[in-house]
Amino acid sequence: MSAPNHAAEHIRAHLARVAELRTLAEGNGLASAVHAVKQLQARRFRATYLDFMDDPRRVPATRFFLEELYGEHDFAERDAQFARIAGALERVFPPALTALAVDLAEMHALTETLDHQMAGHWLALGDGIAAPERYVRSWRLTGQRVERERQLAVVQHMGHELQKHTRSKSLLLALRMMRRPAQAAGLSALQQFLESGFAAFATLGDAQGFLGTIAEREQFWVNTLFDAARPTCVQALDLELARI
Repeated sequence: MSAPNHAAEHIRAHLARVAELRTLAEGNGLASAVHAVKQLQARRFRATYLDFMDDPRRVPATRFFLEELYGEHDFAERDAQFARIAGALERVFPPALTALAVDLAEMHALTETLDHQMAGHWLALGDGIAAPERYVRSWRLTGQRVERERQLAVVQHMGHELQKHTRSKSLLLALRMMRRPAQAAGLSALQQFLESGFAAFATLGDAQGFLGTIAEREQFWVNTLFDAARPTCVQALDLELARI
């Protein structure tokens, strides 16, 4: 969500933050706690969108969101590729993809920052607390409501950009033509991210209902995790996790 001429500096700054947090987590013993937080979040996302996985038209886009944006995977390889080409982004990829690259880097940095902060509280609370209770307490001790709202806004922007660009036949052709050059340049993970996003939204068709439901459901969880009475919030999260 930045002007193209600032894309490189924004991408580098976001990914530098992610790399710094990874190093810190390894150095101060937070890595396993970060993984535990991500794992629980991934379970919650899967549970929240079980109905989407029963709709063949929505399955590709749902998997894209759950795996590429909210997944618990190690994105170090993709991050390294982004950082390496940040300065040449406009020359390597079509201009219309620049905003998506910046959004992805920002989303990644926001998520990693919040997960790192939560992990500190998660570790301090100890293993004697059930996971849903531990998660709710960690969330509330972390706070950062503005950043949570920003996460959701960036995801929505990415979805709308993918929807818009899937209508461009010339852009889709350019993306397909980039496969071999991207592979030769060591950018296969980045290319895969872009292709999977475009393919998912092409299958989806009109994304308004899909994105609107995601916004509604994620806003519900943001509000619940911040505002509901703690026992009510813990019970809601426990019931959601039990669905899978």
